[in-house]
Amino acid sequence: MDAAGEMPLEAEALAGPARESALVARCRQGDPAAFARLVALHESMVFNLAARLLGDGEEARDVAQEVFLQVYRTLGRFEGRSCLKTWIYRIVVNQCHNRRRFWHRRGRDREEALDEALAAPERTGTSGEWQASPYEQARRHERARRVQRALFGLRFEQRSVVVLREIEGLSCEEVAAALGIPEGTVKSRLSRAREALRERLLGLIEEGETP
Repeated sequence: MDAAGEMPLEAEALAGPARESALVARCRQGDPAAFARLVALHESMVFNLAARLLGDGEEARDVAQEVFLQVYRTLGRFEGRSCLKTWIYRIVVNQCHNRRRFWHRRGRDREEALDEALAAPERTGTSGEWQASPYEQARRHERARRVQRALFGLRFEQRSVVVLREIEGLSCEEVAAALGIPEGTVKSRLSRAREALRERLLGLIEEGETP
């Protein structure tokens, strides 16, 4: 680490697993700059995943803090059999599941979908870039709202699989590793979740078209 507290250039120059291994090793040695780098690399993913699973921005921020606290405490037990990001995915899902159980015990069973959690960002500003019209933005907002309502109607186990596979873009093998379940279970949950989403979205579209 240099005087400015940055990771050495040779460590930054490493690619893929080698870079990840070097970062984890430095974190285990108690290097605060290395852990700050780990957080910076993954904090957006952690918050977005928690928001999509919980539907509450403030709760997602609290969960993100708990996730990185657990990462800090348990990094020594990370065996490297999956990539670090997959290991963190599993911690996020477990923390969100625990948070929902906490809600249930206190009578809070319904989540509110986050518009910003699933809606695609618009491109704006500089010349030559396409910018959606107000009508197009409204149409996308409504479509995202319906998808969110349908998503939050799924059981947590199904929602987790859909978010990791369809939104985070993990393979079925990676989803299985992140959730600690067989790949066949991922595929069956995903199939049932997709069918449930299709039915819910049809219902929401018909509901929206009712005069």
